[in-house]
Amino acid sequence: MSVQTLLIRPMGLDDIPAVRALEVQACAHISHAWTEDNYRSSLGSGYWMQVACEPGGAVVGVCVAMLGVDELHLLNIAVAQAWQSQGLARHFLAMLVTLCGQHHLQAIWLEVRPTNARARALYARQGYEEVGVRKQYYPAAEGREDALVMKREVMP
Repeated sequence: MSVQTLLIRPMGLDDIPAVRALEVQACAHISHAWTEDNYRSSLGSGYWMQVACEPGGAVVGVCVAMLGVDELHLLNIAVAQAWQSQGLARHFLAMLVTLCGQHHLQAIWLEVRPTNARARALYARQGYEEVGVRKQYYPAAEGREDALVMKREVMP
């Protein structure tokens, strides 16, 4: 299957258990994935939330972003292990660039764990640059972990 066979649609409350399960499985190397409450709160806040579903309905990806005054903040992106390296995360990132154009936003911001080399490489290939560090940002198995702040300029 390819990314083109997936249905990408807005996430709803009914998707939360499937999204949570996919994130726990996809991010097994991370000790703290988003909780169901994180997803409920994001839906309640009106964030841009999309899920990618296989033709049979199984959720295989999620992307959550918050639109600001002149920028977008990528809050979460997760792809099921079976769909990793198939272009789904790149597709979500391209959707964010399109969203920025539609809303006349100038930049996309995100945080990523320094230990997540795969995600960092993906973001770098997509034009994101490391611009700072948030100390002790992420919960970790033993204490806290810093976050690298990355930014991509998007000119609408």
